[in-house]
Amino acid sequence: MTIDRRTFATAFGVAAGTAFISRPALSQTGGTLDEVKRRGSLRVGVTQAPPWYSKDARTGEWSSGVGVSVGKAMAAALNVRFEPVEVTWGTAIAALQANRIDIMYVLDATPERAQAVDFPKSPLLYYSLAVLAKDDLAVRNWEDLNKPDVRIAVPQATSMDRFLSANVAKAAIQRFPGNTEAIAAFQSGRVEAVCLFHPPLIAARQRLGAGKIVVPQPTQSNPSSAAVRKGDTAFVEWVDARITEYYNSRQIQAWYEEFLAGFGLDPKAAPPIIKEMLG
Repeated sequence: MTIDRRTFATAFGVAAGTAFISRPALSQTGGTLDEVKRRGSLRVGVTQAPPWYSKDARTGEWSSGVGVSVGKAMAAALNVRFEPVEVTWGTAIAALQANRIDIMYVLDATPERAQAVDFPKSPLLYYSLAVLAKDDLAVRNWEDLNKPDVRIAVPQATSMDRFLSANVAKAAIQRFPGNTEAIAAFQSGRVEAVCLFHPPLIAARQRLGAGKIVVPQPTQSNPSSAAVRKGDTAFVEWVDARITEYYNSRQIQAWYEEFLAGFGLDPKAAPPIIKEMLG
């Protein structure tokens, strides 16, 4: 599967695809906040995509992940229960428009999506372009990779491919159909590094049990957000205030590190999701 800003979330979270449909109106007595309080639950779109959402295979509960933690915190702030509703990245927008869910976390606020749903002003988190490199490969800056004897795997015709072609052109860039093949090239030793946005590399590092994840300087980071139904100003402003609080207090990072530790990874070995924490 090709991973870029549009599609990398099929591996770990920032979703792709949109299906725009007309939505039924909310109760005429109020907007989303009133409906949530009346119902007694905040309906959060969820999909199996660690570290953002993770379903416990034993219990069937959506018990961990950054999106789950944010959803539970917002539900608690409203004194209602957290109600996970299973969707896919491709159907999340349609689920919002159809009033099946109230919010979906870790969706990029693209111009296309903004025609169908609303986003808060503040970013929820940032994900960064990174490399999974051999332990003995010295990498701090992108220029450290810009050498003919450094072989780098990358999914072909993606934003990562374009970035490497423009900035690390001297390296031996090897292009593959998708992230699975690129990671396999690293695993087999055919390349010294593989370049992706960092969330997919977390699972790869855990599975392989070798290599190091590095966010080379200068950092290339993209913001992600939360989507809500269009036209509900009061709810958008409420969500924005909560997200700002979680981001500025670094609570969003604490939830992220909590998930990584539970996932069997050293949180300090993974790139942070707060832009100001990136070195």
